Amino acid sequence: QVRLVESGGGSVQAGGSLNVSCATSGFNFVHYYMAWFRQVPGKEREGVACIGPAGIRATYVDSVKGRFIISRDNAKNTIYLQMNSLKPEDTAMYYCAANFFIDGNCFLGSAYTFWGQGTQVTVSS
Repeated sequence: QVRLVESGGGSVQAGGSLNVSCATSGFNFVHYYMAWFRQVPGKEREGVACIGPAGIRATYVDSVKGRFIISRDNAKNTIYLQMNSLKPEDTAMYYCAANFFIDGNCFLGSAYTFWGQGTQVTVSS
């Protein structure tokens, strides 16, 4: 059974940091592309960061470049999103996603097969 379980969300003041995690099981993690998405009620889901199977190549949406870092630990079947200099507009439910292959745009939600349930991040001003 495939599982993706996010954790580490919470409430923080603007300028603060959070590190969210996504622990996975039930699929061959080391071969999968992984990504973080976020969504605010009433708005479209947005791709935030994605990372290739080897953990070498990472891509970020412009709004988080220089502030967020995606990483993965293939020994622990887990990905992370270190979020620094948080802003109120970063407030959202954060989801991790996985797929065996990504051809082109890694921020296309329909490209991912497996999803977690999300962890809430709230940034107050």
